[in-house]
Amino acid sequence: MNDSDEPLSPDDLGHRVSEVFDLVGALYRRGLRKLEQGEEVEGVSVGVRSVLVLLHRYGPMTVPQMGRVMTLTRQFVQRMVNDAMARDWVEAIPNPAHQRSSLIRITDEGETVITAILGREHALNRQVGGELTDAELRACVRVLKQMLKTFDHVDVD
Repeated sequence: MNDSDEPLSPDDLGHRVSEVFDLVGALYRRGLRKLEQGEEVEGVSVGVRSVLVLLHRYGPMTVPQMGRVMTLTRQFVQRMVNDAMARDWVEAIPNPAHQRSSLIRITDEGETVITAILGREHALNRQVGGELTDAELRACVRVLKQMLKTFDHVDVD
C-alpha cells in the first residue's frame, strides 16, 4: 500500500478506485433507502425530490436541461415533472428562448416541501462523525469528480 503523497501507479489506482466504488455503492443504497423512508413522511419520490432540488438551487429549467444535468433520460425526468406538477409543486411557464420547450419552475408549495426535506437531510448529515476536516472533504469531492469524469462519455438516452 502506498501511503505517500505520490500519485499511484495505474494498477494500484485501479484497485483503490474499486474500493471507493464499493463504498459509494453501499452509501448510495443506504442513502436511497433513507430517502425512501422520507418519502413516506413527505410523499416525495426520490426522482421528484431530485427535480425539486435542481429547480430550488438553479431556478427554472427545461426538461431536457434537467435531464442533462442529472444525466437521466428526458422521459424519466418528464415523468418526475408530471408527478410534481400533479401535486402543484412545479409549474410550466413560457420559455422566451424556445417556444416548444416550456420552462419548469418550482412553486411556493414546492419550495416549502423541498426546504423541509433538505432541512431533515441536513440534520442527518450533521451527525456524520470522524471529525472530518474541510481538506478531507475537498479531497473526497476531488476524487469523486475524477471518477465521474471516467463516465462522461456514457449516454443516458
